[in-house]
Amino acid sequence: MGWLRGGLLLARVRRRAGPALLWGEGAGGGGARAYGSTSAPEDVGAPALRRSYWRYVRHLVRGAPKPPYPRVCQVGDPVLRTVAAPVEPAQLAGPEVQRLVQRLVEVMRRQRCVGLSAPQLGVPLQVLALELPETLCGACAPRLREARQMQPFPLHVFVNPSLRVLDSRLVTFAEGCESVAGFLACVPRFQAVQISGLDPRGELVVWQASGWAARIIQHEMDHLQGCLFIDKMDSKTFTNVHWLEVND
Repeated sequence: MGWLRGGLLLARVRRRAGPALLWGEGAGGGGARAYGSTSAPEDVGAPALRRSYWRYVRHLVRGAPKPPYPRVCQVGDPVLRTVAAPVEPAQLAGPEVQRLVQRLVEVMRRQRCVGLSAPQLGVPLQVLALELPETLCGACAPRLREARQMQPFPLHVFVNPSLRVLDSRLVTFAEGCESVAGFLACVPRFQAVQISGLDPRGELVVWQASGWAARIIQHEMDHLQGCLFIDKMDSKTFTNVHWLEVND
């Protein structure tokens, strides 16, 4: 979820413009896929995936990539519309879930986003990671940080999380998503929420958050239900962050 980067881009646009199937089963296997980890719906009419000769050879030698991927799945991949399954207690301490957690944090930090869910890496399990470090928070102007009620917070990883609304007032700001790369839109979110679940060691964790942190939590929880921000956005605010470059 490229929230901070997206918000900054939208602010610049306005100034210039003026008034993650079960894990490892069927995902990413076999032959060429036009839509990431699984085949595309038949009614989409997507073209076949074209590969260079060397990419074809690499796939023959190494096999098709398998989740959790080292990159973020993009809208159109059916895994993003799958309701994520809970992690079984026996799975939690196993190497697959621990590897998934490591990959989530690794990709989230590499992409400089503030939240990421397992379905976004091709794994439809109820696992998500959240983090807003000082460096990313400081990239926003003080005025924006104040308006968004944005405060840095350390890494949180939740397994089988549940959400409770603490303050039902709706607050609308622009959001972006690493799975809908290059686009932003305004989305209403609850002012304050509580998220509870297990950490990677199996211990219960509860976090009450408001403002920007609450928005990030709600966005990532939506991913676990197969929901993207474009399902809740004000469609008239849907923006390609590169539209000024195209017209330049």
